[in-house]
Amino acid sequence: MSDLFRRFLPSLNSRRSPGIPWNAVCASRVRSAVVFSVAVLLTGCSHLRRSSSAEYVYVAVKQIYLRDRVAVVANRVAEVKNGERLTVLQQIPRFLKVKTPDGGMGWIEEHAVIDQSEYDAFQSLSKQHASQTPVATAVLYNELYMHLSPGRTTQRFTLLAPNTKVAMLERASVPRYAASNPLGLPTAAANTPLARHEKVHKESFDSRFAPAVPMEDWWLARDGAGHTGWMLARDFQVDVPEDVAQYAENERMVGAYVLRTVSDPDSGKPNGQVPEYLTVLTPYKQGLPFDFDQVRVFTWDTRRHRYGTAFREHNIVGFFPVKVTLGDPKDPNGPEPTFSFQIAEGDNVSLDPETGMPRAAALKTVTYRMQGNLVRPVLPAGAKPAPKLTGAVRSRAKHAGRHRRSH
Repeated sequence: MSDLFRRFLPSLNSRRSPGIPWNAVCASRVRSAVVFSVAVLLTGCSHLRRSSSAEYVYVAVKQIYLRDRVAVVANRVAEVKNGERLTVLQQIPRFLKVKTPDGGMGWIEEHAVIDQSEYDAFQSLSKQHASQTPVATAVLYNELYMHLSPGRTTQRFTLLAPNTKVAMLERASVPRYAASNPLGLPTAAANTPLARHEKVHKESFDSRFAPAVPMEDWWLARDGAGHTGWMLARDFQVDVPEDVAQYAENERMVGAYVLRTVSDPDSGKPNGQVPEYLTVLTPYKQGLPFDFDQVRVFTWDTRRHRYGTAFREHNIVGFFPVKVTLGDPKDPNGPEPTFSFQIAEGDNVSLDPETGMPRAAALKTVTYRMQGNLVRPVLPAGAKPAPKLTGAVRSRAKHAGRHRRSH
């Protein structure tokens, strides 16, 4: 730019030479000024040029209209829906001018979209958990957004329709309110007399692990299309057969796994084949530092044509995953499936302060095998079986077994 200035400066300051008309001098000076201005614009203002690479945003709401202007009264020019990619044409505070894939152009509010980096984060989350084995399946009550991390105020994107079936991958718990009694100090409500049923619940096994502040459970879920994100647990129902879900009593089933099938032509089931289930249950509390506290096996009574409880383990600190190995159906004594899960050794369990996921200081895996209608523990190599009961202890155990409830 300095070379151009030195080149054209003499023509700007030169006086009219003798014999040259004044209008010719003026025209020459005007031409010089125009050339100088264009040179300045081309060299000094190159930062105003738009990048050749397009910038994209993605619709993060259910649906919204693009408008022809940023004003209280504006015309609708196009409708965009959740997940659509839009090309950014112009940006001002709180608004973007965008272009749809079919050529529609208009203004959209900034809060209704996510940028490319946020979209890439969702894609990365989906790829990271694409092959992860689910611990259970669930069905949505209503339409529900997938979040990038647990919490109501975190970034959300994909919207799933009601009755969508999702695979449940991992659980995390976060405070329901961002600044809700973060130190867990006693509140006025703590001094309120409890109702009778509340007193019983307060003194239960799980009261030892109850959080000090109100919490919410979230699940990392994956839909059939591979979209993955965190979803509020209370907005979907774990997919559990109604035949056994009715026996949940005062807890919530968070997993049901088929162990084997038995034949009963009078059962009313398709082809007379009835599945027998392993189920895991958890209290109706949120923010507990474990996944379940009870395991039950339901077998089918071919004489009474109904389910009964063949095995129950409760007051345990259990963690997913639950693994089931089906037995050989050609076994002359019937298939002997096995199942295993993890439990904490001791009460040293907590929620990870960064991820909100439950964790334990030490875990051990326990395994059981079904032999007929009996469920027996599978001992590790070298372990000795528990001593047999004798005397009065055996008598009390036998008496208690007579009163085992059958459903």
